Amino acid sequence: MHDNEISCKPVPSVAGPTLAAMEDLASAVRRGLAARADPSAAPGMQRYMKSTMPFRGVAKPAREELVRELVAARPAPTPAEFAVAVRALWDGAEYREERYVALTLTGHRRWAPPQDASWVPLYRHWIVTGAWWDFTDEIASKRIGVLLRAAPAELSPVLRAWAGDGDRWLRRTAVIAQLGSGTGTDLDLLRHAIETNLADPDFFLRKGIGWALRQHARVDPGWVREFVTAHPGLSSLSRREALRHLG
Repeated sequence: MHDNEISCKPVPSVAGPTLAAMEDLASAVRRGLAARADPSAAPGMQRYMKSTMPFRGVAKPAREELVRELVAARPAPTPAEFAVAVRALWDGAEYREERYVALTLTGHRRWAPPQDASWVPLYRHWIVTGAWWDFTDEIASKRIGVLLRAAPAELSPVLRAWAGDGDRWLRRTAVIAQLGSGTGTDLDLLRHAIETNLADPDFFLRKGIGWALRQHARVDPGWVREFVTAHPGLSSLSRREALRHLG
């Protein structure tokens, strides 16, 4: 386990019909994606995403329709049951859409179980193994960011550690996790995440820094202007993005 990392609470054992039902959910997702597949669209989707994992060719509206159908046909699972299903989908994925659906299910407000800091190790695993912006940005802003606002004392040390991690996607997560925090943004954490990565030449980190600053400028433009002025080492990309709407 990494420094300042949150340990995952033991997942209760799941067996018998319950386990079978959750494993069937992963199978049902795969069958549903196969039924909606557009083989002619798949190569273009894979090229656009620069993905080594192939696509089925199932666009987002069709994936969301599939999720609605699957959720409507099943009772809400327990946290342990749910963890079995989404982990099976992610780790056993042969097509990228399977991971998209796993991520969508974790954000389903009425069906997914409530989440707390014990979910952080799973999301960390997804960020590192997904290793691309489409997964990272969704997890950072809509999963980790939500947990940070709900449990700042537990999540802030984790994100401070991620800001200096060897994995660039964990670093990007630390930078952009507060996109939805508005006036509740932890400025010390934001400053730490940016300053830790200020000199990194990675495009996704520089873009993420500019994005985080631009978003915070919506609620505190003065702070962003002062930050940019005080940090001449910001890349031109980060600076341009940060000041895009500030003139």
